[in-house]
Amino acid sequence: MTRLLIRNGRVVDPSQGIDQGMDLLIDDGLVAALGEKLDVAADTPVFDASGLVVAPGFIDIHTHLREPGFEYKETIESGCRAAAAGGFTAVCALANTSPVNDEPAVTRYVIEKAGEVSATRIYPVGALSKGCNGEELAEIGKMIEAGAVAISDSPNPVANGLLMRRALEYCRSFDVPVMVHPEDLELTDRGAMHEGRVSTRIGLRGMPGAAEQGVVARDILLAELTRGRLHLCHLSTAASLEMVRIAKRRGLKITCEVTPHHFTLIDEDIAKANYDPQWKMNPPLRGTKDRQAVLEAIQDGTVDAIVSDHAPHHQDEKEMDFADAPFGISALETAVSLALDRLVHRRVIGIGQLVQLMSTSPAKIMGLPGGSLEEGAVADITLLNLGMRVSVDPKTFLSKGKNTPFTGMNLRGAPAATIVGGKVVWKR
Repeated sequence: MTRLLIRNGRVVDPSQGIDQGMDLLIDDGLVAALGEKLDVAADTPVFDASGLVVAPGFIDIHTHLREPGFEYKETIESGCRAAAAGGFTAVCALANTSPVNDEPAVTRYVIEKAGEVSATRIYPVGALSKGCNGEELAEIGKMIEAGAVAISDSPNPVANGLLMRRALEYCRSFDVPVMVHPEDLELTDRGAMHEGRVSTRIGLRGMPGAAEQGVVARDILLAELTRGRLHLCHLSTAASLEMVRIAKRRGLKITCEVTPHHFTLIDEDIAKANYDPQWKMNPPLRGTKDRQAVLEAIQDGTVDAIVSDHAPHHQDEKEMDFADAPFGISALETAVSLALDRLVHRRVIGIGQLVQLMSTSPAKIMGLPGGSLEEGAVADITLLNLGMRVSVDPKTFLSKGKNTPFTGMNLRGAPAATIVGGKVVWKR
């Protein structure tokens, strides 16, 4: 592999406490040197990063890439390219495919298909239970041997507390996290949006915050009992985040994530959008107090990662009535700009903390290469233009999924280029 010099960028690397103008030299897919005005051979290719932030590659640990089985929604190839365009050098692909990634042959298939695409890295997440049905543990050990980096039934919850206990105990021996979609299906009761004043006013069946909170409480207790690694997916309520905050103070092995749509939008926006199914997601958009709680949890360090929860659907599916349409939005290509616009430019957090939440910490949670630009680290790099103005237009998405509530939104800040293994795989 050839060398590449990234010149004149603002290097932001929380793993080394760096935030300053520096050059970065890549050699054979690894970070070879980092310093001011590096002296290199005259024939070394140069990437001029003037005015750009140079960060360790962003990692999205919660995506649904649909293949195998639902290629009409998304393929591994289209998902990889969408992730690269969104500034992600790696993503973790959830197991809810067809067939479900509940045995090593499917795990290997995902890895092999991703290897055919010269774009973002893909790390498979194996199913917790066979078929993601919540009844019997899947072949967890064999999937991990085949390359699975975590275990999860998301977007299906695990209703059986004993099964959840066994999964935490078993995964502890492999030191991998169990990722949980916290939802009590009996309480959500086929709901379509957050239960509250807005759902009552517009006549849509509601999903109470307690349906998330009850499972969060149970699984925190099980994590304490088993000493297993629990990762709570896409938390959306103030009470859920407060429970995580308390659990962390007690030293439990618990991490959590939030999404840009939950720190940007609220349930009232659904009414304003005339019940457009593009706004339907699970967990649902909550009220103002919950959104503020998500922002505060990001700010105080309770939240460990910001994820896209990319869930693409075919256009026909999202043209159904709100109550009948599937949950989920296409989010890989909007997540970074939303985080820059709503968190960094509004001074909720600084750019260093954002890099921590979208690169360094996700790499640590999943035990992945990356998250740092130290010498010898894999040369996965996200370059950001903090001042660039972008308007969300799903027609330009590389993802097959065009389902987004952010159409027409003007945002400040965007990915400028994505480098994977020392190779520029996408550039604006």
